[in-house]
Amino acid sequence: MESGQVMSSDGENIGKTKVARKGRWGRRLLAWCVHAYTALGLVAAAIMAVLIVRGDPVAFRATFALMLVATLIDATDGFLARAARVKQVLPGFDGRQLDYLTDFLTYVVLPLLLVWRAGILPAGWEAWLIVPLLAGAYWFCQVQAKTDDGYFLGFPAYWNIVAFYLYVADRQIAPLPGWLSLSVLLVFSVLTFVPTRYLYSTNQGRLNLVTNVLAGAWVVLVVWIVAGLPCRDGSVSGGEPWRARVVVLSLLFPVYYLVVSWYLSWSLRRRGLTSFHRDPTGSAS
Repeated sequence: MESGQVMSSDGENIGKTKVARKGRWGRRLLAWCVHAYTALGLVAAAIMAVLIVRGDPVAFRATFALMLVATLIDATDGFLARAARVKQVLPGFDGRQLDYLTDFLTYVVLPLLLVWRAGILPAGWEAWLIVPLLAGAYWFCQVQAKTDDGYFLGFPAYWNIVAFYLYVADRQIAPLPGWLSLSVLLVFSVLTFVPTRYLYSTNQGRLNLVTNVLAGAWVVLVVWIVAGLPCRDGSVSGGEPWRARVVVLSLLFPVYYLVVSWYLSWSLRRRGLTSFHRDPTGSAS
């Protein structure tokens, strides 16, 4: 009878081991799927590079659509990674490095390449694009690019948005003077080095929730603007002033983001919270 009990106990242990092994492999598979989802941003980047080199209006429109897709992937893969506990399940693979590599291409390198290829800067001024390129590299290499108190530090390398509005204004409103386009690029390059906090809206908090709701409405407008971009060279939609109004309306969200970020940074400095550790009140996030 004791022998039967031992055999039964051994059978239960073997069954539990098999279940645990299946669960472990299932978690590993799920973690790899999350990393593959992040890597889709690299696939989008490769397609964007081909389209930018092609350099026609249809290709530029598709590029902006893919930039939007890459941004949505970047905005959601962190949540999925935390849910799947990828750091614990796959400690030998650093998904954050994959994320940074993808983001540097889709937020910095490719948008600036599009600015060059689309001729937004006058001929002979293209070398100035090295300035935002180096600024973007500096931002991604900062240890405190994402601060402990839940913000970005310095202009957070949103060169995809800068390139989008430079292109849209040039094509749908009126050709931009070269000095204005260059000034925009240089101003945001300088802001990269200014230690100002910027909203990191994927974190928790009421203000971030409001920002995400506004961002959702902004994305709808951006999709509409991208769909209406001209398909021929030299075609500016000056005959449709309502398109220009939609572009200006969509600009309200980036302006809101910048103004609120600058105000919060000024407010925290005034309260003496100049370090980049979490605000104990939690009121700013």
